[in-house]
Amino acid sequence: MTLPSTRPLRAWTWCVAALAACTATAALAVTLAQQAREMGCTDKPVRLSGSDLYKCTAKNGFTSFFNVPDGEPAAAAAPATKAPGATRSATVPAPASFPRIDAGTQKSRDELRRKVLQDELANEEKLLAEARLAWGDGAPRPLPEEKSDAQRYADRIARLRQAVQLHERNVEALKRELSAR
Repeated sequence: MTLPSTRPLRAWTWCVAALAACTATAALAVTLAQQAREMGCTDKPVRLSGSDLYKCTAKNGFTSFFNVPDGEPAAAAAPATKAPGATRSATVPAPASFPRIDAGTQKSRDELRRKVLQDELANEEKLLAEARLAWGDGAPRPLPEEKSDAQRYADRIARLRQAVQLHERNVEALKRELSAR
């Protein structure tokens, strides 16, 4: 029996942690101990370097990430307060151990991605043309078995129309994605 990959869960957890770090406000600030209790931590939270994010192992065995605004120390008893004019950056710096990719590698990956999207667009446009031809503007010739069964003919027309609409949406989405880069 093979176990499912934990990559999607880790990515989701990291996104949640980043979102939590970006949306933290002074009104919601809590101590590290309170946050650890709420997250159900079974071990001592560890601070991720270069950020106000902490991680710990929760009761369910998964790694939980959470933040303590303003880098509040574990011994603090009251929530941290901010000066009235103080603001926070909307970005969370990446930890020092976060892997970096050089510009050349990223450019080649972007070019490969663009080529894959262009190939997909060409394929979808071909499938759209075939679907439109089969649909015949909503009035294809009935097949021999459909001549005596009007409902069967109507069902086939509906399926053909849905195929045309699906390929049209796919073409639009691929064009949007290509124009965004």
